[in-house]
Amino acid sequence: MKGFQFSKFMSNDDDKTDFDRMLDIFMQLLSHTNGDANEALSWMTELDKEYKFSTPQYGLGDFMDELKEKGYIDGENEKGEIKITPKTEQGIRKRSLDEIFGKLKKTKKGNHITFKSGQGDEMNSETRSFQFGDVLDQIDFVSSIRNSQINGGIEEFSLREDDLEIRENDMKTQTSTVLMIDISHSMILYGEDRITPAKKVAMALSELIKTKYPKDTLDIVVFGNDAWTIEVKDLPYLQVGPYHTNTVAGLELAMDILRRRKNPNKQIFMITDGKPTCLKIGKKYYKNAFGLDRKITGRCLNLASQCRKLKIVITTFMITSDPYLQSFVRAFTESNSGKAFYASLDKLGSFIFDDFEKGKKRNVF
Repeated sequence: MKGFQFSKFMSNDDDKTDFDRMLDIFMQLLSHTNGDANEALSWMTELDKEYKFSTPQYGLGDFMDELKEKGYIDGENEKGEIKITPKTEQGIRKRSLDEIFGKLKKTKKGNHITFKSGQGDEMNSETRSFQFGDVLDQIDFVSSIRNSQINGGIEEFSLREDDLEIRENDMKTQTSTVLMIDISHSMILYGEDRITPAKKVAMALSELIKTKYPKDTLDIVVFGNDAWTIEVKDLPYLQVGPYHTNTVAGLELAMDILRRRKNPNKQIFMITDGKPTCLKIGKKYYKNAFGLDRKITGRCLNLASQCRKLKIVITTFMITSDPYLQSFVRAFTESNSGKAFYASLDKLGSFIFDDFEKGKKRNVF
């Protein structure tokens, strides 16, 4: 009997061209430079001096020429600036999806998978024994025939009920999601870049929905002193500002968006690192950055309760470990009957994707 022959694993990175290797670095830097191609290329020059990833045969000048030829950047304008193209914007989203979704495949940390199964349109990897009432379309014939050969032998083929295995399916539900991103000044305080992971998650989530769940909707709301929507194509250029945190404005805008959506399943993912510190009353801003102001937090709790009545689930992702905020987050979560995660920056994507995928599946009898 012919067996299997194993050989040494060879990484695919060895097959990459010089352009592909530099493109990976360039795309990563664009996420940190808010889509500024000039700054990203300047960083690449400095990194090349230290790590020497260019070669005498292929230098940064060759890389820039090929970027222009392949449509990743536009030529210099009158001000001498280089702009990235829509092709590059999509490439950043795709790389963010691969980076975050790749981590989910490699680790089970942070998973909250309790998928239920039934007759649906998405096949999963689980099988079980045949039961009375199962439809023939669900039979996994490869596994069933293998069981028959194991139980009855190869010479006389006989397929019995005990040999049958069922491949279970999951029903994918249509969902409308609003992703709220805090862009207050605290997102870059104390030397920690919190906005870049938030942007990467937003880009990855938008690419996942666009490619895998085209019937779903995703709206992105950013909030500082005020709240407004941005397009997916604007995400690489998103920056924090000298803002306070007007969580109320963000929630009100998200609720207005979801009221207009026809999908029965509606949810809000809110990424923030701080407490609400701002409220707009008429044309004036009420601000208090010291402690938890009851006037501000009370409005937040009221909106959380309203979302619960509208069956809008709010999942809060706190990318900070400040124990002072935990009491408010608990009260906010209880008012909505939602969920809260205290996610570190490197696990933020895993938490959000696990929770999103879990919400996409429901039991169908």
